[in-house]
Amino acid sequence: MIKVTLIKSFSNETKTVKATVEALGLRKIGQSKTFEETPAVLGQIKKVGYLLKTEKEGK
Repeated sequence: MIKVTLIKSFSNETKTVKATVEALGLRKIGQSKTFEETPAVLGQIKKVGYLLKTEKEGK
């Protein structure tokens, strides 16, 4: 599992970056979500990683 937190605003970003952040379910700064480590999710996180803080969560 990987915990993702939005730490920077994405309002001045391109449409694709905005869509990716919203697809991750993040709307407000400080909001967090937890995801399974699938290739699709990891690709999204890599694309907008400069806006996010990521943490590995153990079981």
